[in-house]
Amino acid sequence: MSENPIIYFDKVSVFQNENLILANVSLTIREGEFVYLIGKTGTGKSSILKMIYAELPVKSGKASVAGYDLLKLRRKEIPFLRRKLGIVFQDFQLLMDRSVAENLIFTMRVTGWKDRKEMQKHLHVVLAKVGLETKGNKMPHQLSGGEQQRVGIARALLNDPEIILADEPTGNLDPETSGEIIGLLYDISKSGSAVLLATHNYNFFERYPSRTLRCEGGNVIEVN
Repeated sequence: MSENPIIYFDKVSVFQNENLILANVSLTIREGEFVYLIGKTGTGKSSILKMIYAELPVKSGKASVAGYDLLKLRRKEIPFLRRKLGIVFQDFQLLMDRSVAENLIFTMRVTGWKDRKEMQKHLHVVLAKVGLETKGNKMPHQLSGGEQQRVGIARALLNDPEIILADEPTGNLDPETSGEIIGLLYDISKSGSAVLLATHNYNFFERYPSRTLRCEGGNVIEVN
C-alpha cells in the first residue's frame, strides 16, 4: 500500500438537493488500500460515493480524487475522472439482452476503446481476474447472482482503475457468495487499486480485516 492519498476530503459537507446529509467529512484513502464504509441506511454512505464519482457536487472544504480537485472539476472533465474509477453496484446493472462479453465490449467502447482485437484480448484478461474465463458467451440470465456480480467487477476493472467503489455489492447475494465477492475485492486491492466498500454486512470483517469508516450522526468517524 502506498502512502499517496488517492481520495482526500477535508471538511467537506455532503448535500442532496439542498438537504445536508453529512457535515465536515474528512477522510484519506491511499493507493491500494481496502476500506469499509459502514452505517445504517440513509446515513450518507451512497452520497459519499456519489461525490467521489462526481454525481453530487462538492460545495465546501477540500476534496481530491485520483488527482482531480472536485471543487474545480468542470463538467467536461467528469468522464475522464470516471475512467480512473471502477464502480460496482448492488443490482449488477448488466445489459440483459447482451452476452457477458458484449456487456464488457459495450463499456470499453463507451470509454474510448477502438481496437477490436485489443478489446477482445482485454476482456479475457478481466474475466480471468474474476474467475469467469469460460463465461464470456453466456447471457446474464444464465448466470448465478454471484457470477453476475463478478461480471460487474470485471466491468469495473476494464480501465485499470485507481479506485474501485463498491456500493453494497453483496446486498442481493447469499452469505457464501457474499464472502467470495468480498474476498475478490480484497484481493484486487492488493494488486494496487484502492477499494472503498460501502456495506452494512459486517459478517466478513474478521476474515478480511481492514480500516473502517462509519457514517453516524451526520459525520464520518474512524472505527479502527
